[in-house]
Amino acid sequence: MLSQSEENYLKEIYALEELASKEVSTNAIAEKMNTKASSVTDMIQKLSQKGLVVYKKYQGSKLSKKGREQAVAIVRKHRLWETFLVNKLDFLWDEVHEIAEQLEHVSSETLIDRLDAYLGHPEFDPHGDPIPKPNGDVVKMQNKCLTDMDVNHSGVLVEVKNSEKAFLKYLNKRNIAIGDHIKVTEIESFDNSMKIHIKEKELVISEEIAKNLYLNT
Repeated sequence: MLSQSEENYLKEIYALEELASKEVSTNAIAEKMNTKASSVTDMIQKLSQKGLVVYKKYQGSKLSKKGREQAVAIVRKHRLWETFLVNKLDFLWDEVHEIAEQLEHVSSETLIDRLDAYLGHPEFDPHGDPIPKPNGDVVKMQNKCLTDMDVNHSGVLVEVKNSEKAFLKYLNKRNIAIGDHIKVTEIESFDNSMKIHIKEKELVISEEIAKNLYLNT
């Protein structure tokens, strides 16, 4: 049985792999986990000994088949709990991440399967991320990042990459939510900020905000 710390590392390595599609560096993991590189090295060695991570010197680390299965199971639990908290307990989407971080370590597969059934087998969590199936399959999204869109192009916001509370609170403040139709009306060449049309009004958002918004076009 894995410790909560080990599970957290597997989940974060999985997230980094999804972004980079290659081995992830020790420094990248350290930044993601907000810890020292030496601590990451120690944990990678432990996970490697358990057959969960493959480490390549000077290239970085990646999850083994077994490690990926474990990571996906953790992600599945996390996203189901977020969905439950929002849909059934009326939490806001910016309130659920930290709670789901605790609940994702519940080990009962029966509980998670019943939770999935109770929710009606949802495909996406409140932030638009796909919820892995019981067999570990994950829907590959073909959504387009807002920063990759040209002027006069539009789409529906279906995914928010950054689920940190501060970021989601910012979106709430600007009244930006999953399901909104967004059209790019202007791109500032100086700093790549964008003017967008959303809910019958114009908003200016920074590149940092735009790169975390994904649309179905």
